[in-house]
Amino acid sequence: MTPPPGWYPDPHGPHLERWWDGTAWTEHRRAPEAAGPPVPPSPDGTAGTGRARAIALTTAGAVLVAAIVTGAVFLGDDDGPGTRSAPATTTAPTATTSTAGTPSPSESESAPTDPHVVEDQLNGITFPLLDGWTRPEHVAEDDVVMTTEGTYDCPGEGTVCRHGLVISRTVTASDETSPRLLAERDIRDAADEAFDQDAVGNRPYGGIESHEAVGSGTVAVAGRAGYYVRWRVTTAKGPGGYVQSLVFPSSVGTESPVVVRYVFDAGEDGPPLADMDRITEGIRSATDADSGGGVGSSIGPTDRP
Repeated sequence: MTPPPGWYPDPHGPHLERWWDGTAWTEHRRAPEAAGPPVPPSPDGTAGTGRARAIALTTAGAVLVAAIVTGAVFLGDDDGPGTRSAPATTTAPTATTSTAGTPSPSESESAPTDPHVVEDQLNGITFPLLDGWTRPEHVAEDDVVMTTEGTYDCPGEGTVCRHGLVISRTVTASDETSPRLLAERDIRDAADEAFDQDAVGNRPYGGIESHEAVGSGTVAVAGRAGYYVRWRVTTAKGPGGYVQSLVFPSSVGTESPVVVRYVFDAGEDGPPLADMDRITEGIRSATDADSGGGVGSSIGPTDRP
């Protein structure tokens, strides 16, 4: 759209105003007025009076409103009456004022991770990170929440082994909800996966030769009634180890059962067997800090055979 007639900044002299007749610049110029609306010149170059002045006042008011609403309009030079519109005016965002000493949301940083706790977000629980244990790194097994520090050459096939693993999974392959039945069913799979054959078909410990049940019973986990089964496993190579399946209902979502597997080497370099009980006792609900943990009376530190 072509700007309406009126006084505008002179493209060739910003300190002056020049008359735009609606289609082209005229030769009429003036110094910017301190106050009052612009008055268009009469055809003979003098200021208009009467009806012409009234028209000029109306036009100036329209120009002023248009300038406020849509922003400035930049006009073409003397070579032609072309126009180009200025970018639409925008409202600057309101600055956020923070309370003294408190960072604004954009400045705040996420809370640091508790170095003594590992969280299983899917199942809504946390595990205590005991001395000698660390968060998993470069671990092939699924759902591992912590491992012992360091690795060693497996006594059988494979590359490297770890002295201890803790694995947390949701039970999805069964409609069974009894922690006891689920733990009794899971323990054999836990032993096979840990000490018999790994996911790529290797036998890191030469396979399982035998097993012995060394503990089972009810246990309180994160304020929920659970059940555990523990086996001592003898392997063809190496010192063998211990596996434990612990099952309890989750405190989040549909409360699906959670199975926590413990895999410990039985050799002198393996973690203390009491760590199974200490970790179980320290499991907490991630959403309910008052849920409590605690080990049931039927479970306690077990001496190695």
